[in-house]
Order: sequence, then C-alpha cells, then structure tokens
Amino acid sequence: MAGHSKWANIKHRKGAQDAKRGKIFTKLIKEITVAAKIGGGDLNANPRLRLAVDRAKQANMPKDNIERAIKKGTGDLDGVNYEEGTFEGYGPGGVAVIVEFLTDNRTRTVAEVRHIFNKHNGNLGVSGSVAFMFDRKGLISFPEDADFDRIFEVALEAGAEDVRQDGGIEVVTDPADFETVRNALEEAGLSFTTAEITMLPQTTTSVEGKQAEQLMKLIEKLEDNDDVQNVYTNFDMSDEEMARIMG
Repeated sequence: MAGHSKWANIKHRKGAQDAKRGKIFTKLIKEITVAAKIGGGDLNANPRLRLAVDRAKQANMPKDNIERAIKKGTGDLDGVNYEEGTFEGYGPGGVAVIVEFLTDNRTRTVAEVRHIFNKHNGNLGVSGSVAFMFDRKGLISFPEDADFDRIFEVALEAGAEDVRQDGGIEVVTDPADFETVRNALEEAGLSFTTAEITMLPQTTTSVEGKQAEQLMKLIEKLEDNDDVQNVYTNFDMSDEEMARIMG
C-alpha cells in the first residue's frame, strides 16, 4: 500500500534524528525487554525477540545495551514492568490510525495520546473501531534496483503470500511464515532493507492540502511519544503532495 511505503521511507529518514535524541534506543529497549519476558531470552526460540534485536543492531545499539534489556526481560536483572496494547482512531480526512504502545503508566499514555489526537484534528476511538481495516502481515522490503525475479522465486517458494513493486520491492507474508521466508531470502544472499511484522491497510484513504499537513503532524507527534512503539495508517497521497509537506 502506497501510504505504508511512503511513511516507512519517511521514518527511515527521520530515524537519524530520533537516534540523536535517544528515542529510538528507548523504544527498542522496551520491545526487547517485553519480547524476552514473554518468550524467553533465546533468539532462536523467540522470533519476536530476534526481530527486536535485529532492529536494535540496525540502529547501532551497543551489544551491552541489548544484553541488559534481554536480562531485564528474563528477570536476571531488575527492570520495569511494561504493559502493551493498542489505540485506534481517526486522523484528519478520515484516515484510520492504529497506535501500538508499551508503557509503565497506562493512565499517562492514554492522556498523552488522546491529547495528540485532539490537538491535530483527530479522534481517538474505541477498540475495534479501525482494526478491521488492517491485516497483520510480515513485510520484507528491498530497494528498487534489487533482483525482482530472484526475490519473487525465493520468496514464493518459501511460502510468501505476495511479492510486489511499490517504490521498491516488498515481500508480504503471513506472520507465521515470516521467519521462514526471511531466512530463505538471507540464505539466498538477497539483502533487504527492512524486515518487520506490521499492519497493512486493506484499502487507503486519500488526503491532500491542509488535511495532509495535519495528518503528517499527527503521525510525527505520535511517533515522538516515548510510549508509542508503532503507528499504522491507511493514508495515501501523491508524491508531489508528500514532497511539498516534507519540504
């Protein structure tokens, strides 16, 4: 979906700024800790932990930080208890928004997220209000100049649902098949840029003008919140509009 791909690209450009503020490390440490608490500290037996550690390595997080986060999750070191969950709502132009969070204070997080929605012309909804518009999928992304035919062949043989070109090459999998497909692509020597479990919209909602500007600001402010791990939307906008807004 165009909205997902475009916002993913924005997030990658924005990642360097986040790293300077330490925000991305904070969020990755939370995810590693929770993943280790739920599924144990063995990366080979815990796909969620492996994915979190891979993302931490991509962000150049020191090995010691990763190991401490795992030990906090397994109880070998004292750590904070985090609660995870999701918020659902609508942004400007009726765009559906899902927010995944990890927090040590749910009351604080609810108040902060509600404030962000209200301030940027959005509305926080009830559970289930927009989740039905999305599917949880594995998504493995390659640059546009990667070998599409080879990726297509390896991915589908390993059990991928779809391989598509959308400003790059994307391999879509069922979450249960994500590890298998990713491993097959790695073993074939195919280098991807990102690999994640995400929420893909079934349909998109187009926005432009002031609503597009407000939506980008809403997403940015949600992403900047320390308790927010991921933001998913079903927006779509033209490349020209995106370029105008991003400056």
